[in-house]
Amino acid sequence: MKIVRRSFALCAFLYALTVLGLSLAPLLAPRVVAQSAVQGVTEFTVNGLKVLVKQRPTSQTVAAGLFIKGGARNITATNAGIEAVMLDLATEASTNFPRETLRRELARTASAVSFGVNYDYSAISLGTTRQYFDRAWQIFVDCALHPSLTPEDFALVKQRRLTNLSDDQDDPDSSLRILGASIAYAGHPYQHNPRGTVASVERLTLDDIRRYNQQMMQTSRLLLVIVGDIEPQDVQRKVAASFASLPAGTYQPAPLPPLSFAAPNVTVTPRELPTNYVQGIYAAPSLTSPDMYPIRVATNVLRNRVFQEVRVNRSLSYAPDAFLAEQGTNVGGIYVTAVDANQAVQVMLCEVARLQTQEISPDELKAITQSFLTTRYLDQETNAAQAGALARDELVGGGWRSSANLLERLRGVTPQDVRRVANTYMRNFQFVVLGNPQKIDRQIFLRQPGILR
Repeated sequence: MKIVRRSFALCAFLYALTVLGLSLAPLLAPRVVAQSAVQGVTEFTVNGLKVLVKQRPTSQTVAAGLFIKGGARNITATNAGIEAVMLDLATEASTNFPRETLRRELARTASAVSFGVNYDYSAISLGTTRQYFDRAWQIFVDCALHPSLTPEDFALVKQRRLTNLSDDQDDPDSSLRILGASIAYAGHPYQHNPRGTVASVERLTLDDIRRYNQQMMQTSRLLLVIVGDIEPQDVQRKVAASFASLPAGTYQPAPLPPLSFAAPNVTVTPRELPTNYVQGIYAAPSLTSPDMYPIRVATNVLRNRVFQEVRVNRSLSYAPDAFLAEQGTNVGGIYVTAVDANQAVQVMLCEVARLQTQEISPDELKAITQSFLTTRYLDQETNAAQAGALARDELVGGGWRSSANLLERLRGVTPQDVRRVANTYMRNFQFVVLGNPQKIDRQIFLRQPGILR
């Protein structure tokens, strides 16, 4: 299911920008704790705020994101969605840029300010052209640090969020995602969806948002990432002028417990649909685990094989998939929508078993690795994508330097590694099914693929 696979690369950084030109608070000059040329990234800290600047010479655009650490760990069942509402409000209007002024300036500079949330962190983001970076920086900073938070804006944003959430059950894929999360993340911090629910967002008040905003706007809770053809020293001066007055705080994110499924499970939810929607989740290694490299290869092998067997050879489904998330507590899985869900899932589990019992050939491994790397680098073409990847690596991947040797590590994966991780992780699938219960053979779903001991 694409939503699970893609939901943790966060924020489609839209186009916007910024400068707080002028005064630089010279008495609060930033203390540089680290400078690095690795991957063209410069790192420094201002008043407890870590900043990553990736300079891309000749790039005509700039992407930036102010990330809030914690994600689902910041919320409860009662206030789930509060961070999303707060950031939505921040992009609606700010103290110096009321709604009409904000929209006019964004349109004039071909810029955009947006936001996103996921289980691990959230962000207010911007993108713009290099030409208008200074003006966009002013807008971005004012939205992030000085949202207007008026009753009128709150009423508008709250209703918009409620409408968006109420539509979730209209789409089978969205419903499947929610059902899968409720099963997989029961008792885990991820059980609280950062997007919230209709009930939790209904309860939010403007005073709740104002208090939460004060709590979150501490530099120890934030990470700033900027990518474009910009000088790190220029960014450093701007950050000092904009963020030096924020309280630092002492925030340390609580560690995330790993997932563990003791046995396979299937939950069938009746729904009158022309086809059955199926998702099966397994507990995957974390982004900091050495097993992430072979599991990425194994997932790509499985994706290719289930596509060939389920769609091409048997015409059971248009878009069968094998996915791997990239989040703090990680999951992988399989997804299919099919009239004959039993046969489709059986074929997919047989392909999992084949990975567990037969080593892939060196030629297939090389082709899959090269294909994965090609796709990976194509996905990193834009400044926005690179900013998102830097933030993900820094916040949940063991640090932004961790991906520096991705190429070598992937090429170091062996057929034995692929077989091992398939046995270690691709087991005890937690299935959710949306469709006709009478047409689902639970025993097929509960059958282990063929784990080697």
